[in-house]
Amino acid sequence: MTVGHLIAGKLVPGASGRQADVFDPATGQVTRQVSLASRAEVDAAVAAAAAAFPAWSATPPARRAKVMFRFKQLLEAHAEELARIITSEHGKVVSDAMGSLARGIENVDFATAVPQHQKGEYSANVGAGIDSYTLRQPLGVCVGITPFNFPAMVPLWMFPLSVACGNTFVLKPSERDPSCAMRLGELALEAGLPPGVLNVVNGDREAVEALLSHPGVAAVSFVGSTAVAEHVHRTASSHGKRVQALGGAKNHLVVMPDADLDQAADALMGAAYGSAGERCMAISVGVAVGDAVADALVARLKERLARLQVRPGTDAAAEMGPLVTREHLAKVRGYVEQGVREGATLVVDGRDPQVPGGQGGFFLGGCLFDRVTPAMRIYREEIFGPVLAIVRVATAEQALQLVDQHEYGNGTAIFTRDGDVAREFASRVQAGMVGVNVPIPVPVGSHSFGGWKRSLFGDHGIYGAEGVHFYTRLKTVTSRWPTAVSRGPEFGFPTMK
Repeated sequence: MTVGHLIAGKLVPGASGRQADVFDPATGQVTRQVSLASRAEVDAAVAAAAAAFPAWSATPPARRAKVMFRFKQLLEAHAEELARIITSEHGKVVSDAMGSLARGIENVDFATAVPQHQKGEYSANVGAGIDSYTLRQPLGVCVGITPFNFPAMVPLWMFPLSVACGNTFVLKPSERDPSCAMRLGELALEAGLPPGVLNVVNGDREAVEALLSHPGVAAVSFVGSTAVAEHVHRTASSHGKRVQALGGAKNHLVVMPDADLDQAADALMGAAYGSAGERCMAISVGVAVGDAVADALVARLKERLARLQVRPGTDAAAEMGPLVTREHLAKVRGYVEQGVREGATLVVDGRDPQVPGGQGGFFLGGCLFDRVTPAMRIYREEIFGPVLAIVRVATAEQALQLVDQHEYGNGTAIFTRDGDVAREFASRVQAGMVGVNVPIPVPVGSHSFGGWKRSLFGDHGIYGAEGVHFYTRLKTVTSRWPTAVSRGPEFGFPTMK
């Protein structure tokens, strides 16, 4: 089977003549091909979105909200089907796929309240007979470029709110796992979204570059690595587009001496090894305050890693599935080898996992390093795999400085029983999302997601209120209806008196 595109409400085959293989990461076998769009196909998708914009933007927000409500119902009804699609192409365990889908649906739920979100403000009689009010109006054609690790959740961070606000949309999902995005597009049409309001174009860099420079595109949303996020932001901005580009991360979890160490160890297991570490909010650094804490924490993690069930994602017993591609597996293994060369202590080596039913798959077991230092590459760089580094510090202040000095500022967490320590950490730390005894502090759909420093390029986070502001622009109207004869021109600056 070859995955094509969804343009102007129709499933269309690729016309570029270029294709890429799509793998089942659990077996290493090619299961289908995906068409890689040419610039002409990108043009067709943008043209379809532009043609649909006038009517859709004029549709009352309450009607748009009803479409989003039906879309939410369809997503819930097809949740198991979508989760199986995700697992078949990404590899993550079905329960993780279901959970990420549920978090995506939160954002559709938020979009159903768009009549409330787009309300403006009104001030009567700001001057003699003069009223002032504001409008939040859609931008036009918006684009979403999404990563492989969340083929449902991240697209659902973008297009439901964008189209609910009256925009039309072109989605470019990862070519590694394209089928889920196509199914989302089909369900959106079934929910009543008019043809052309949502288009799905599969492709590689050629499609991305065409979208970033396209004169018909008003705004670009991106989630991916920092290097690409920076390029997306720079390129699209230079072409006059509004941009939000979410990049990489190196998320720290600080464990204080008073923390419940069993709770902290369980949190680190899920946050570091869930989804095989292929999450921008994964915890990849555990910061132990004091050697006693570090020794006890490492012992607990080692014992838990011995029981970690690494299996194909469809296996009911699986806790961690394979990595997404053979190339990414080799890259993560290379980081483990680099950590050994740099002198970190490899407490648990997951490079040779024994996986029942996983012959040929892209599997790596959970890896645990102790005595990692900030100078090491395994500390500085985002690995995006099941590799946890333990860094030892003496005080809470040193832990805070460690987090703040890293180039990324996506998310962080602290485990403690001391409310004063937690409050101080949350207030001072230089990161966009903070967890207190919560290891993966991804905001709910009614708040907004976004990091600091080199984890976010642009002025707005994604979804929630930040998303509404990103996908709309503010217009202020000052209005007077004359009731008397004009007194002649006024040349001074208006004061509304």
